[in-house]
Amino acid sequence: MTGELRYVYAVVPPLAEPLLGELRGVAGTVPRTVEHAGLAAVVSDVAEADFAEEPLRAHLEDLAWLERTARAHQAVVDALTALTCPLPLRLATVYRDDDGVRRTLEEGRERFGAILRRLEGRVEWGVKVYARPAPAPAAASGASPASGREFLRRRRQQVTARENALTEAEELGRTLHAALSAEAEDTRVHPAQNPQLSQMPGQNLLNAAYLVPRERSDAFVSRVEQLGGHDPAVRVELTGPWAPYSFASADDPGHTGGPGRSEERPAAERYGQDGAPERHEEHARDGAVR
Repeated sequence: MTGELRYVYAVVPPLAEPLLGELRGVAGTVPRTVEHAGLAAVVSDVAEADFAEEPLRAHLEDLAWLERTARAHQAVVDALTALTCPLPLRLATVYRDDDGVRRTLEEGRERFGAILRRLEGRVEWGVKVYARPAPAPAAASGASPASGREFLRRRRQQVTARENALTEAEELGRTLHAALSAEAEDTRVHPAQNPQLSQMPGQNLLNAAYLVPRERSDAFVSRVEQLGGHDPAVRVELTGPWAPYSFASADDPGHTGGPGRSEERPAAERYGQDGAPERHEEHARDGAVR
């Protein structure tokens, strides 16, 4: 296989400014736009040998390749976010040629247009609340328990400390979510992160996304800092501003519940906290070329 395919990052309104010349996308490619039906798709020309159906399926099982691709995908979406409000597509969305991209823009014109109008001028902020692991109480003089009764007393202290930390974190999560929901136009509460996959310390009790007008972002960040940074038993993590991934589906009713203790999230949270790979959670498709 020696031909080229079209890797699509996002759908945007026609750009008033060109993409940055130094911007690079997946596999070191230079992104460009394909315009049709009053919309533009931002694409890269990628090698069929890597992105055709079978090699792509294999690559999606390679965590190192997937992380590099997710970070490159996100770099393009971040650059678009500085220019406009993009509608990001799923990781590894691939078409055979420009005509296939144009057909998708034609078929999705009304839906894409409605979403872009709804999200125009808005960004996504992510907030996570963790209960910090409770330190084990120090034993007197560093000595081993003198009796079984002393051992059980220490164990009760440890359990009580963990339960108190969890209760404090849950209360702060509820308070923070209510306050931030009042600041935002829309919210999504995602399942809690699995600590074995995310490798983040503590129990994740709130994992939420907030849709905020860009001009109100400073006030939103200040609200997070005001409410979230003062309890030693709780860690609050703020990420963003992102393109509004969590709000980009026209048929997703969303979920606006409060913090909880749900257990599992899919694989993309394994890919780190500092580069948007986790934005692509549940977004790696089945490797089909459209």
